Amino acid sequence: MVGTLGSPRAGAIDAQARAPFGWAPLIVLFIVGLVDRIEHNLLSGVLPLIQREWGFSDTAAGSIPTAAALAAAIVSLPAGYLADRFSRTRIIAVVVFVWAIATLGSGLATGFVIFYLMRVLLAAAENIDNPAAGSLLADYYPPVSRAKAYGLTRVTTYLGGVGTLLGGVLAEMFSWRTAFLVMVVPGVLTALLVWFLREPRRGELDRLVAKGEAAPATPAAEPKPPFWQQLRQVMAIPTLIFVCVGLSFLTLGLAGIFYWLPTLMVRGFDVGVGTAGSLSGLITVVGTLTGTLVGSWLGRKWHGSRKGGRLLAGGGGITAGSLVLALALSMDSIGSLTALVLLACSLMSIAIPNMMACVADVVPAASRGIGFAVLQLLITGGGAFGSLIVGIASDRLGSLQSGMYLLVIPMVVGGLLTLGARASFERDARRVLEDAARRP
Repeated sequence: MVGTLGSPRAGAIDAQARAPFGWAPLIVLFIVGLVDRIEHNLLSGVLPLIQREWGFSDTAAGSIPTAAALAAAIVSLPAGYLADRFSRTRIIAVVVFVWAIATLGSGLATGFVIFYLMRVLLAAAENIDNPAAGSLLADYYPPVSRAKAYGLTRVTTYLGGVGTLLGGVLAEMFSWRTAFLVMVVPGVLTALLVWFLREPRRGELDRLVAKGEAAPATPAAEPKPPFWQQLRQVMAIPTLIFVCVGLSFLTLGLAGIFYWLPTLMVRGFDVGVGTAGSLSGLITVVGTLTGTLVGSWLGRKWHGSRKGGRLLAGGGGITAGSLVLALALSMDSIGSLTALVLLACSLMSIAIPNMMACVADVVPAASRGIGFAVLQLLITGGGAFGSLIVGIASDRLGSLQSGMYLLVIPMVVGGLLTLGARASFERDARRVLEDAARRP
């Protein structure tokens, strides 16, 4: 439990408090996610200029996120194994430092191949920290405040639109390399911040909530089952599988459409790279903040009062937002496109605080690293091919919109699947608390 940030406020853990360890851990993990996503989204903002310099096709451009996502998917399950067995704060700190090095390599790349490899390395490193961060949040915050905690950290996935904005503006003012080099410093500073974060005991908060007891001074260490047995137990949780597969389909569409959105604006609406990056970034930032606030309110209001209330809010938002996005792509003016994509982003973002909290609620504390690894594996795998599908469709049909329309269908399916998870959520969540109450 090295580290000083995130120690219990009164010296002992108060399971009735909304933040027994204070809000510092949430702030630190929010910064981790924000730096991660800003760096990740720089590429879409600077892509037109990189293509202009090195002259590669849309198919090659679309394959960059695909290769990066496949590399990230490969490390997902090993990352979950590490998160359930080693210090999660140390894992995150080391990984964030590796991000900074890969970002530096992206900015200094002398050719397309080196740049390509740096993006793949960065994506793999980024995915190692996700299971650790997801597991940590459930040990810092009780069920009553988990939707808020997961909402604020996962919102960074979309606040990463700041990266698209930043990339487009810096590329137009200076060069596309400047955008990557600027992000090296925040990466290093964030790694140092995480290093001083306190590591909480796994599952202790769940046990205290279930039993209403005080924390023991020296709790017994819980033996871990073999990895494959642990993975099978996690994969047998119906709610987890429905949510993971549903979000995988959603990410397939989001990754493809939002990666190419600035390029669509440049080509189809004759706006500059800086303007396209700014509009795309503002859409994701404003839409995500709006949707997350509404989602947190709905999740809190409907959780416990409606069957699978959080899933109803999130799944409904995904389904409605996907249909609005299809309408947005048919617009012939930049104003209409921007307004409708903003609305779609707001609706889909209702899912952000609710889906992650649901996953934490239905996976036992000892296996949450694996649970979030499975989620990350399927999300990453789903998102791997979205940009490539659009790139291939663009090269063959001469239209970015054609490929984007193809991706709306799986997004709607994803929303319906997450709604289907309502059937098993209450039962799966109850089992987790019953299991925690039985533990010594």
